[in-house]
Amino acid sequence: MVTVAALARTAALVGDPTRAGMLAVLMDGRALTAAELARAANVTPQTASGHLAQLVEAGLLAVERQGRHRYHRLAAPAVARMLEGVMAVAAVPAAAPPRPTGPRDAALREARTCYDHLAGRLAVAMTDALVARGAVELGADGGALTPQGEVFLRGLGVDLDGAARGHRRRVFCRPCLDWSERRPHLAGTLGAALLATGLDRGWLRRSAGSRAVAVTPGGRLALAQAFGAEIFACACREA
Repeated sequence: MVTVAALARTAALVGDPTRAGMLAVLMDGRALTAAELARAANVTPQTASGHLAQLVEAGLLAVERQGRHRYHRLAAPAVARMLEGVMAVAAVPAAAPPRPTGPRDAALREARTCYDHLAGRLAVAMTDALVARGAVELGADGGALTPQGEVFLRGLGVDLDGAARGHRRRVFCRPCLDWSERRPHLAGTLGAALLATGLDRGWLRRSAGSRAVAVTPGGRLALAQAFGAEIFACACREA
């Protein structure tokens, strides 16, 4: 059982702007060096080192050594879920009219990575399409792939066998509250496999230095054929 003190410590760690910035950069599932995270947070390497040590000690980050370099990544999908949840709460509009946001913010709302799966308007629309066609059943805390869904996703080339193997270590299928859409997109190893298929087939393309994901012209055609053209009602960017 989580104690109040432990909850407060975790909240304090995430609540620091520098540490929050580092955690947000890692939300796309990458592993980055301390120097890269220092640049992302706009702090000195020495300052970054102290913050990273605290995050590692608290179990929010994990460190991997490769050659001379040490790479930091989110310690578990649960950390990404926590951050996405905080983002959803932080995005609730204030009483005052919302300030206009720039193109980069718009791109993140349209399609982005949420740790190892797809998020944003496109992800929510794809999830809605999967539920509507009876491919996926989603509840408040979990989900399941139906037999029809297995046939459909295998036809798209999604590695369901790999997703099932990953299920031994984490949840296979579950809803994840989208911070910008306030509705669920697909997460778990199934959501990760769906994103991997989009990237491997060239339907989706990561944006350098950002969590934003763009849809390629070929991807727009393939995804519209598979999920229905209405998933692009959000006018997602093309790569």
